[in-house]
Amino acid sequence: MPPRKNEKYKLPVPLPEGKVLDDIEGKQWVLGKMIGSGGFGLIYLAFPTNKPDKDAKHVIKVEYQENGPLFSELKFYQRAAKKECMKRWIELKQLDYLGIPLFYGSGITEFKGRSYRFMVMERLGIDLQKISDQNGTFKKSTVLQLGIRMLDVLEYIHENEYVHGDIKAANLLLGYKNPERVYLADYGLSYRYCPNGNHKQYQENPRKGHNGTIEFTSLDAHKGVALSRRSDLEILGYCLLRWFCGKLPWERNLKDPMAVQTAKTNLLDELPESVLKWAPSGSSCCEIAEYLACAHSLAYDEKPNYQMLKKILNPGGISLGPLDFSSKEERIHVHTPRNQVVDLLKDTKKQANQMQNRLTDKNVHSERSAESCTTWRKVQNEEKLIGLLNNETAQESTRRRQKYSQSQEFFNEVKSSSRESSCTQLPNSFYEPHQDFTSPYRLKKSRFPAWDTYTSRTAMQVTDLQSSTGFSLSEETKAEMYYVAVIFCILILVCFAIYFL
Repeated sequence: MPPRKNEKYKLPVPLPEGKVLDDIEGKQWVLGKMIGSGGFGLIYLAFPTNKPDKDAKHVIKVEYQENGPLFSELKFYQRAAKKECMKRWIELKQLDYLGIPLFYGSGITEFKGRSYRFMVMERLGIDLQKISDQNGTFKKSTVLQLGIRMLDVLEYIHENEYVHGDIKAANLLLGYKNPERVYLADYGLSYRYCPNGNHKQYQENPRKGHNGTIEFTSLDAHKGVALSRRSDLEILGYCLLRWFCGKLPWERNLKDPMAVQTAKTNLLDELPESVLKWAPSGSSCCEIAEYLACAHSLAYDEKPNYQMLKKILNPGGISLGPLDFSSKEERIHVHTPRNQVVDLLKDTKKQANQMQNRLTDKNVHSERSAESCTTWRKVQNEEKLIGLLNNETAQESTRRRQKYSQSQEFFNEVKSSSRESSCTQLPNSFYEPHQDFTSPYRLKKSRFPAWDTYTSRTAMQVTDLQSSTGFSLSEETKAEMYYVAVIFCILILVCFAIYFL
C-alpha cells in the first residue's frame, strides 16, 4: 500500500537493539546499534541470524509505514536495481563496479502499536560531505573521477526509467570494505521519468517549484517541471563545481529560491566564461565548463551521450585510479580568459536574449488571447496553446543547441592551442594539459590575422631591444608598444590612401 502523500513525515520512535525483523522472503535480521538518521528515518547496523558476524556488513533503514521516501526507494530497487540486473550491466559495459548500494530485503514490523517499513542494504562508509567538511575542496583529478563514476550510475538508472534527483556530497558514500569506491545512495526522491517507455511531458507547475536540495536542484525543478535525465546531469555539474571551487555563486541566497533560480539561469546562459571565472586562483575548470555546456544543450526528453560526457571529464581516456581526498595538490598556474571569452561569445548572448524575448512575447500574447476567449471555445484554445507550448519547447531546444555549438567552438580553439603550446601537467591526473591563457591574441589568431602579424613583428622588436640594452620591459610597456605599432601601420596606410587619391 503506497503512503499517503499529504501526511507530514515524522522520524519514528527508535526500535530496541536486538529486535528481530522478518523480511518478506522469510529471512531474519537482528538490529544492531543505531548509527544515523535521515530526514524521515533511522539507520541501524544489521546481522543475519543464520550468519552471525561481529563486523556488520549490512544496515537496516527504518521509517513509519505511512512515510513516503523509503517506499519510493523500495520501489526503485524492486523495479530497477536488482542484483542480477546490475551484474549483467557491469559485464555489458565492462565496468569494474557500479556505484549503487546492494539491496538485500524488506518488510514490515510492529512496535508500540505503530507499523514500520524497513529495508536491508549494503553497509557503506563515510559520506563525502563529512570529508568535505574536514578537507574543504577536493583535488581536480578526484572531482573529475567522481563525475565519471556518477555518470556510470546515472546511465544505468536512466536506462531503467529512473532519475535520482538529489545528487549531493551527503548522498555519495565510500565503500565500507573498499573506500576507494564511491556509491550514490538514498533513492527516496528518485522519480520514474519514463514509465513503460513513455517519457513525461514538459509542463511547468509553480506550485511544485523549487523541489530538491536548493543548492543543486535543476532549473526544471525550480520551474516545477517533472525531473528528466538532463536534470540529473545538471545537478551533477553543480556538485562538481562545488567540490572543486568550494562554493557556488548562489550560496548566499539559499533562503530565496527565486534568486537561486535566477543565478543558475545566468550561469548556464553565460557558459563557459561564467564557470571559468569562478575557478580558484591559479586553477582552471575547463572540463566542468564544457560538461555543463553539453548538459545544458540537451532537450527535455533527449537521451544524453554518456560516453561523450565521460570523455569531456577524461579526455586522455586514462584508466581511473584510487580516489584521493588528500587536501594538498600542485596547482596549474593559468589565467582564465575572462575578457577574451566575453568577446568571443558576445554575439551568442545577443542571439540568445533575442530568442528569449521572442518566446516571452509569444507567452504574453497567448495568455491575453486565452483570457479573452469565450467559454464555448475553451477546448479549441487549449489545443492551440498545447501546440504553441510544444513549438516554444522546440525553439528552446534549438537555442540550447546553438549556444552549445558556440561553446564548442571556444573549447575546440582552447584544445587546439593547448596542443601547440608547452603546458604543465599534474602527476597522476587523467586530464589533458590546459592552455596558458596569458596570450591575449592566441584565441583569436584565425579571426584577426593582421593583428597577429603586427604583434608578432613588434614582439620580435621588443626581444631585440631587451637583448641589446640588457633590461626587461614590463607587460604594460610591451602592450603599449604593440598598440603604437598597430596605430603607426594604420597611419601609414591612411597616408598612402590620401596620397593616391
